Amino acid sequence: MSDAAYVPLSAPPIVPRRRLRVLGTSVTLLEPVRAQAEADLGFDVEFDLRDFLSCQRHAAMEPEIYDVYEQCFHNLDIVWFWGALQPIDTARIGEWDNISSLARLGTSSRYSERGFGDAPVKKLYIQPGGFLGPRPSRHISMLPTVHNMDSFGYDPKVFGHGPDVRPSWSWLLDRRARGRIALVDEPAIGFFDAALAAEATGEIQFADIGNMTVDEINALMRLLERRRQDGFFCGTWRDGDEAGALIAAGRVSVQSMWAPVYGKLGEGRAQFVDAVPIEGYRAWYGGASLSRHLRGVQLDMAYEYLNWWLSGYAGAIMARQGYYSANPACTREHLSPDEWDYWYEGAAASGDLCGPDGEVAVRAGERRAGGSYLDRTRHIAIWNTVMDEYNYAARAWERFVRRVNEGVPA
Repeated sequence: MSDAAYVPLSAPPIVPRRRLRVLGTSVTLLEPVRAQAEADLGFDVEFDLRDFLSCQRHAAMEPEIYDVYEQCFHNLDIVWFWGALQPIDTARIGEWDNISSLARLGTSSRYSERGFGDAPVKKLYIQPGGFLGPRPSRHISMLPTVHNMDSFGYDPKVFGHGPDVRPSWSWLLDRRARGRIALVDEPAIGFFDAALAAEATGEIQFADIGNMTVDEINALMRLLERRRQDGFFCGTWRDGDEAGALIAAGRVSVQSMWAPVYGKLGEGRAQFVDAVPIEGYRAWYGGASLSRHLRGVQLDMAYEYLNWWLSGYAGAIMARQGYYSANPACTREHLSPDEWDYWYEGAAASGDLCGPDGEVAVRAGERRAGGSYLDRTRHIAIWNTVMDEYNYAARAWERFVRRVNEGVPA
C-alpha cells in the first residue's frame, strides 16, 4: 500500500428538490390535484389548507409563507389592497384565450347584468393606478380556474316531492323547518344565502342585494335574530365535511350546500335534494394568484403551475365533485364521454360515476340538478361578494353566528 495519505472521494452535493407552496381552501386543494401536479411538473407541490377567512387573513398579512394563493374572487380585494400579490402576465398563460367568457367578459345572466355581486370580471383586470376592474388589460389579479353555482339542500319529506315543487331560498327561513336550518359561516357567502331568503319571503327588498346599505344590513340582521330567537337555526358550518356531518346526524331539513357534499351522501342523496331555486343561484369563481415575493426560477415555477391548472387534469378532478373549469375544452379531454354529458350537458348518467376520491358520487340514471352548464349559468342571481360595507356586515354576521352556535337564549 502506498504511504500517500488516503483521500476519500467526496459525495456530490445534495441539491434540494424544488418546492412550490400553495395556500388555499378545500375547494381546490385536493390530494389528487397536488399529486398529479407534482408528477407532471417535476417539483414538489406543498398545499397549505385553511378555511376561507383564515386563508384570506394569512394571504394578506404573510405573503412570504406562500407562492401561489388559491381562493375565490370575492376574497381577493383585501389581499390585493394589502399589496400581497403581484400581477399575472396573460402573455405567459398559454390557454388564456380559451378561458370561458363567463370569467373574461362577464355573463349574459339578466341578474348579473344588473350588477348583483362580485362577478369575476369586476376584479379580474388590473387598471391604471393598480386598481381592479372589468376593462381588459394584459395583466390580471387572479387566473380564473374553477367555478360553480351554489344553492341549498332540502329534505323532500318536509318540502315535498315531484315536478310541482318549486324550491325557493325562502325555505332557509321557513317555519316548516324550524329548528333544523343551518347556514354556511362565511360573511361573503352565508350572508347572501340569508339575504336571498329574506327577499324571497317578501320581508325585505334590497335596492342592490350585492351592495347593501348599513340600514339594509341592519334590517337583515334583525330578521335573522328574530328567527334565531324563535329557534329556527340549529347551527352553521365552514366546510363540506361539517355540512355533511349535519346531514348524517339528522339535524337539518334545509341548509346551504356545496356541490361536493352531495356526492358523499351515498344513499342519503334521496333524502337530501340539491335545490334549483326559482330565484336563481348564488355563484362563485375561484382562481390562483402570485405572491409578491416571487422572482426568477420560483416565479417560473408558479407560472408552470398556473398553466398546468388549465391543461385539463385539474379541471376533470373539479368536475367530478360538481365544479366547472375555466377551460372546459381541455377538461373535456380528461373526462369520459359519460362524465362530460352528465356534468356539463345535463344528461342522465348512463352508469355510476366516481368522485375525486374514487367512490361512487353519481348513480346511473341520475341527472344533475339545474341541467346543463349553459342552463345553470343563465340562472345566476348573485355572486359571492365583498360589499362596500363588508366590515360592518362581517361583524354583524359574526355576532349572529356566535349566538346560533352557542345557543344564546332569546
